[in-house]
Amino acid sequence: MHRRHFLTGFAALLPASAAEPWTAIQGVCAWPNLQRLTDGTLVATIFNQPCHGEWEGDLDCWASRDDGMTWKFHGRPAPHEPRTNRMNCAAGLARNGDLVVLVSGWSNREAAGHPTPATRGQVLKPWVCRSADGGRSWTHTTPFPDPPQVGTGLDNQFIPFGDIEQAADGSLVVSVYTRSNDGRNNGVLRSRDDGRTWGEWAELNPIGNETAILHTGGGNWLAASRMFERAGEAHHIELFTSTDDARTWRRRGPLTLPGQITGHLLQRRDGSLLVTYGNRNVGNFGVDARISRDGGQRWGAPFRIAAAPQSDCGYPATVELPSGKMVTVYYTRVSPARHYEMRAAQWS
Repeated sequence: MHRRHFLTGFAALLPASAAEPWTAIQGVCAWPNLQRLTDGTLVATIFNQPCHGEWEGDLDCWASRDDGMTWKFHGRPAPHEPRTNRMNCAAGLARNGDLVVLVSGWSNREAAGHPTPATRGQVLKPWVCRSADGGRSWTHTTPFPDPPQVGTGLDNQFIPFGDIEQAADGSLVVSVYTRSNDGRNNGVLRSRDDGRTWGEWAELNPIGNETAILHTGGGNWLAASRMFERAGEAHHIELFTSTDDARTWRRRGPLTLPGQITGHLLQRRDGSLLVTYGNRNVGNFGVDARISRDGGQRWGAPFRIAAAPQSDCGYPATVELPSGKMVTVYYTRVSPARHYEMRAAQWS
């Protein structure tokens, strides 16, 4: 496969057919995970503070029953412990219909409004949070595996990201990464008891972190991984594939240009694949998307879903509605002050 197949069409940025994006939740940095429950409710799982984890805060669930137009606080999967926060998460539906959220965070945080450098804290071991009533009430358990004690896993903890997916063998799979000052390492973990316990680490991208995974059927998988290839180089998203049910992965080529990062993957009901991602290129801030109609072999020209006022934006998540329209949620900084919000867009 040739890298040009992925980059075809970058010269054109086409507009989606979309309503003007609207403010969904104010005062949150968000990085939303978005799930559509069996009753049609949309649930966004977000960090509830207007900062990048610099002080104490919780992981909250907000719900929309009108396809993303309005949102209400729904539940709190992970109330933080004193001097910590709970913020980095992965979420998805278990086979029995429960909502499962894995969430880590940072130690040594000050009270809200008092910034703390990230270097003063350590990554917390993830909690396994579970809701049987659509995100209103939650239980959480603390056992979670440690990373391999080599490289970035040494004295570190896993950070979960993106959607929890069901594998062909019936297990659940989640993307996780480790972080240190000199590198990243991304891989996946499995659960064979419907999301209650996790293990079976398999490396995906040794020089990436926030990676969206998608099971497209029959043990075939795609991953959109944020790359840290060269020091000082703007990050981009690289495509990886697996044909053995997420056990081994192969790097295929770039999905975005530098400065276009942290994506989400979705398989639509018509079989096409959608990647949405944040665009932090100067003068072009916002959320963009690309579509593949051949299983990820080739990707169409990028198109714009929503503009953003600042470069500190993105981390989109998208679901498909019964009408065939998409709902995308994302975060953006609105002003130089600590004014963040989650925004939503409905488009086709």
